[in-house]
Amino acid sequence: MSLIGMLGLLAMATMPPPLSFDLALGGQGVAVARRHLYERGDYGFEPGSRPDAFLFSAAVPEGTYRVTVRLGDSRSAGDTTVKAEARRLMLLNVPTARGRFVERSFLVNVRTDFLPPPPPNAPGGDAVRIDAKDRNGFAWDDKLTLEFLGNPRVASIRIEPATAPTLYLAGDSTVTDQDAEPAASWGQMLPAMLDDQVVVANHAKSGETLKSFLTGLRLDKILSTIRPGDWLFIQFGHNDQKSQWPQTYVDKDLTYPAYLRAYIAEARRRGANPVLVTSPERRNWDAGGHIAGTLTDYANAVRAVAAEQKVPLIDLNADSKAIYEALGEQKAPIAFNDNGADKTHHDNYGAWLLASAVAERIRETIPALAPHVTMPPFSPAHLPTPEALHIPPSLAFSGMRPAGS
Repeated sequence: MSLIGMLGLLAMATMPPPLSFDLALGGQGVAVARRHLYERGDYGFEPGSRPDAFLFSAAVPEGTYRVTVRLGDSRSAGDTTVKAEARRLMLLNVPTARGRFVERSFLVNVRTDFLPPPPPNAPGGDAVRIDAKDRNGFAWDDKLTLEFLGNPRVASIRIEPATAPTLYLAGDSTVTDQDAEPAASWGQMLPAMLDDQVVVANHAKSGETLKSFLTGLRLDKILSTIRPGDWLFIQFGHNDQKSQWPQTYVDKDLTYPAYLRAYIAEARRRGANPVLVTSPERRNWDAGGHIAGTLTDYANAVRAVAAEQKVPLIDLNADSKAIYEALGEQKAPIAFNDNGADKTHHDNYGAWLLASAVAERIRETIPALAPHVTMPPFSPAHLPTPEALHIPPSLAFSGMRPAGS
């Protein structure tokens, strides 16, 4: 047997067994009543769950998992939306008629803050430098958490280890898994636009820069698990340009391109595929009714490095401007957080539009990933209305310490 074959058998032998849960209390799998709350190392419902919106968690080791949900109810119709971990959208508004059941499958990446420790006296660390907000959420723990919303009808859940190409996202608050309504990011919406043969691992964090993502050991975490054939999407700029942040500021002409090249090299050294993403613009208008560029120099630097290094470019800076201008100055606030008071961060509607632009660019510029894009063709000239795109809001679990932690 080849070495690769032996390693494959070893990986299969160390994988945890599949988990099956019966939420209808009459099917296959472990029966789980609504009063069964999650405790560490176990499974169950998270506190605060309601019949119309609930969170279910199961303890699993770090890794990628295929989740298969059987949706439907023998007594009533349903309309189920599923999010995973920190509000990553997986399934949107899946209808089921009374007495009818459907199965849907998707992939979820689960991670902890653990890092392989360096040798004695060597620099580095044995854990990502996460903060209290990370620690109290659902993205950096030892369990897989699913959120069911809308008018959910969930008969069963099956969770089993999986191996698939991974799209790692490295970035800031415009990419991260925002933990509470009404904020959202394109990184949270992207999984719903891809098929169940690839998985999104969103490592982006609010406030991060190319420098701080390194010093916080967040890039180290990605590099410790990234594999040949995986993808590293890199989007920074909003905070990198802040010269008033002297420890993390990077100059547009010198250090910013240099750090981008370093990220690219680290991905390539491990056989992974780097992708550069220009930062979405802020919602500032000029006298002519167009979006005023506040990130132009940094977006141009990304474009230049992408051309120089021959890596795919997702030009979200250009697409975001086209989207905002298509909405118009009076209507564009509907795509932003805090009822439009925030000019940088998005709500569910805006995050969906930006993720649609990213998915369309993937389809156009990355042939290996294009077959995995499942959403219809997207153009800023034909935007869906917020009414036509209803994404049920998540439970208000921001800051809630997960049960049993």
